[in-house]
Amino acid sequence: MAKARDIMTDVVVSVRAETPLCEAANLLSLNDITGIPVVNERMELEGIITEKDVLDLFEAMQYREDRTVRSSMSREVVSCDVDDDVDDVCRVLRDHVFRRVPVLEDGKVVGVISRRDLILYMLKIRRKNEEAARY
Repeated sequence: MAKARDIMTDVVVSVRAETPLCEAANLLSLNDITGIPVVNERMELEGIITEKDVLDLFEAMQYREDRTVRSSMSREVVSCDVDDDVDDVCRVLRDHVFRRVPVLEDGKVVGVISRRDLILYMLKIRRKNEEAARY
C-alpha cells in the first residue's frame, strides 16, 4: 500500500502567522492553490489559511491592509503523517470539506496532499493496471 510520502507534494508553499494577509492571498493566486499551511520557524504546523478564510473577510467587510494571517487562519487543522496509508488520507479528504491536508514528519510540515493529488494517483494506478493486463 502506498504511503502519504509517495504521493505528497513536497515543495510546500507556507507562511508564518505574521505574514500580511494580502501577501498570503497573493501566494494562493500565484501558486494556483486553495490553502497554505501556517508554520513557525521550525516548520511546525500552527494553522492553515485558505481562500475561504480570505473571502470571509472580504464578505464581512473586515479586510484591511494591515491584517496578518494570524487574524484569519484556522488553528484546528487535520494533518497526516508521512507513513499514513493513502487510503486513510483519501478517507479524511472525502469525509471533510477541506481540499488539502498537510503532511507531517516528526511534527514538521514536509508536504501537502490535495484531492487532486489523490485523483492523479488513482489514475496512475489504473493506467498501470491496464498496461499490466495487456501483457
